[in-house]
Amino acid sequence: MPHDEGHTHIDPASGDRRVAIAIWANGILTIAQIVGGIFAGSLALIADAIHNFSDMAALVIAFGARKISRRPADAKMTFGYRRIEIVAALINYTSLIIIGLYLIYEGAMRMIDPPEVLGWWVVILGGVALVVDTLTAMLTYSMQKGSVNIRALFLHNLSDALSSVAVIVGGTLILLYDIRWVDPAITIGIALYILYLAFTEIGGTIRLLMLASPPQIEVDALIGAVSSVQGVDNIHGVHFWQIDEQKNSMDAHVVVARDHWERLEAIKSDIKAVLAEEFGIFHSTLEFEHPDHAHEDASVYGDE
Repeated sequence: MPHDEGHTHIDPASGDRRVAIAIWANGILTIAQIVGGIFAGSLALIADAIHNFSDMAALVIAFGARKISRRPADAKMTFGYRRIEIVAALINYTSLIIIGLYLIYEGAMRMIDPPEVLGWWVVILGGVALVVDTLTAMLTYSMQKGSVNIRALFLHNLSDALSSVAVIVGGTLILLYDIRWVDPAITIGIALYILYLAFTEIGGTIRLLMLASPPQIEVDALIGAVSSVQGVDNIHGVHFWQIDEQKNSMDAHVVVARDHWERLEAIKSDIKAVLAEEFGIFHSTLEFEHPDHAHEDASVYGDE
């Protein structure tokens, strides 16, 4: 298994500046869209504004999480603080789901009784939003490849940019044909796309929080590779997990053959080499057992 996944590493200070710029841009845009949406009577514009506000909140959460995640491990947090970014991602995806469901409800209500909408305001503010959303997506694109936290942000920004395109199209149709139902219809379309993005990505975040095995590792193949190391009788009580997206970890009980007990350190080195070179696991905790004192009927995975 290759360990290098092509992640782009950006200086933390530079990354923080990018996120800070995106926060200010989305904050100003949100205010402008809400005021314009109320004045123009456009639910699609207000929906886009709410989505932008969720982006700003997501950016603030991500900014704080990035800062906290760089703290070193201490007596209270012996694993360190890096998993705070996973928590931040879960919050952001959950907010996307809530917003998507709310917008579908509001859009359906407006489909029943479409209000008057000022198309020019919708087109102009939608164009401004598209510029800001595209800028924000560009700021976070190169940062999202190695961080579930920033990837949640990037998807917020990308969906916003597409939402802005839909708002512009809706405003144009209102101007040309006075089709008022198109505004709530586009709102529902935006909401469905938001839900699709959120449900597509939230599963990976939940896997990390549930301490699931790294998805890129073939667990049975790994067990077989370790079991084939000279001197290993069997392996049981295995746990795989990820502290974050980059750090795969494992602990296990290894029963050493009686006639290889004197080679304990060599066996440990061989196992760690297999884990690192073939499976990209650089952090492992191994407990060795003599066959005379090994756990009986122990399961391969977990503690039972």
